[in-house]
Amino acid sequence: MTNQIEVLTHSSIRIHSTAGTLYIDPYQIRETTNDADMIFITHDHYDHYSPEDIKKVIGEKTCLIVPEKMAKTVTADFGRNTITVVRTGESYTVNGLSFETVPAYNLLKPFHPRKSGWCGYVLNTDDSRVYIAGDTDATKEANSVTCDIAMVPIGGTFTMDARKAAELINHIKPSVAIPIHYGSVVGKPEDAEVFKRNVDSSIQVEIKMIF
Repeated sequence: MTNQIEVLTHSSIRIHSTAGTLYIDPYQIRETTNDADMIFITHDHYDHYSPEDIKKVIGEKTCLIVPEKMAKTVTADFGRNTITVVRTGESYTVNGLSFETVPAYNLLKPFHPRKSGWCGYVLNTDDSRVYIAGDTDATKEANSVTCDIAMVPIGGTFTMDARKAAELINHIKPSVAIPIHYGSVVGKPEDAEVFKRNVDSSIQVEIKMIF
């Protein structure tokens, strides 16, 4: 399954699945492809919700999945018929793809308040549960996730850093961990190696970002 997962940059992810081509937080998209079947947005910060980049991947029938607080903004930008609004801690099925929403928030930092309702997602696709954490710390909800593949932020400042992210991975024990949210907007490329060194050897770490 991980061969079908790309980390394009920062937290911008593309997954080729039997449910279609899935994007999460498209950002700094280099080519216009308009190939998205579904686009998942975790929250409204510019490096996660970028209308300019969404326009490069969205097609006529693309479904946008967005947190409830973003409904008016995304409707104004892209139109009501393309949007599925979600709340944290819920389960959904859209276009044949089942997924769950996981709260994504900071424990002590002010950047992502819990009350905002920002989301991580667990996608059930191709016999795998893929967790895309969004901008979060190692919250109790994150520590309760069950998944096969976990994609977690490691850059620090606005999220957990590489060591805290490794602690989360060692607790939830996916088969594969993929670091995201580092090396450009925040964090350094070397953070991926710090993360990898601190993850238990029984868990495979795949570094997808190319600099």
